[in-house]
Amino acid sequence: MKSVLKLLIVLFVFTSCQQEQKIAYVDRAEVINNYKAKLDIEERFKIKNEAFIKRRDSLIKNYEFERKEASIKAQRMSQSEVQKLAQEYQQREALLGQQLQYEQQVLQKEFDTELDSTIAKVKRYVQKYGKDNGYTFILGTSEATNTVMYGPEQKDISKEILEGLNAAYDKKE
Repeated sequence: MKSVLKLLIVLFVFTSCQQEQKIAYVDRAEVINNYKAKLDIEERFKIKNEAFIKRRDSLIKNYEFERKEASIKAQRMSQSEVQKLAQEYQQREALLGQQLQYEQQVLQKEFDTELDSTIAKVKRYVQKYGKDNGYTFILGTSEATNTVMYGPEQKDISKEILEGLNAAYDKKE
């Protein structure tokens, strides 16, 4: 009896080890770079960045105009008044630079936050796709990190993932 039980356990372990694992891979760069949500984020921030650049250029142009006007007035001032005026404009220039740098950082942080959120959505979608379709593993690869050094094209499910993500995104709009 013990030998039959041992034989059954060995057969069970052997057959469970022999079950085929369903494995695929996804080109992360292809999926993320062609995901409509990411493309929309980039377009929105392109418009915001263009507005920032126009505003920046306008502020700089205005500052330079005021500085030229002050330079003309400085020709009729005493040396101490010129030094005081120069210090005032140095402070204004520093403040303007800090303000513009802060605004650019805020814009970049907002973009990064939205992009990170989008990448997290992609990850959750791939996890759900894997569970729903019986995958044991779905590996990720890109030019930056070659997790998959080789894989047959039929194991690349990037296109299916991208189509599913874009379809889900289109439904939300």
